Amino acid sequence: MTATEIEQNVEKALAEIRPFLENDGGNIRLVDIGEGGKIVKVELQGACVACSVNQMTLKSGVEMTIKKYVPQVEQVIDIS
Repeated sequence: MTATEIEQNVEKALAEIRPFLENDGGNIRLVDIGEGGKIVKVELQGACVACSVNQMTLKSGVEMTIKKYVPQVEQVIDIS
């Protein structure tokens, strides 16, 4: 997968999960993809920043969805 394809697929994954975050007053933004597509940095926004379960959302929701589209991703990191 090229860098462009990785970015496009990560954006597709975020588009899939975004409605769930928006329902709770939050959002998510892609910040960076590094190490050949293995590390994805995102920024949780809105209500997601202060949410007590945001790390569970990040791992169980966001990371799993991104890995479905880009299997080579090893980790998703929230930089907010």
